[in-house]
Amino acid sequence: MLIAVVVLHVIVSLTLVLLVLLHSGKGGGLSDMFGGGMGASAAGSTVMEKNLDRLTVIASLMFTFTTITLALIIDT
Repeated sequence: MLIAVVVLHVIVSLTLVLLVLLHSGKGGGLSDMFGGGMGASAAGSTVMEKNLDRLTVIASLMFTFTTITLALIIDT
């Protein structure tokens, strides 16, 4: 059980790092990388960025869940 949770935790951790790095900073980002440019920034968030936000939230919740699970397993 412990090994499965640790493997899942590592996968979720790496996924979360990747998703956070895909987010845009003050300029640029995912929409510019795929040709969004100025039009996308003037129109607000693109669908791709909204989906990236959702995936990041899901990954962060999974990271929280696996962290708490590991803490409970190791504590007992």
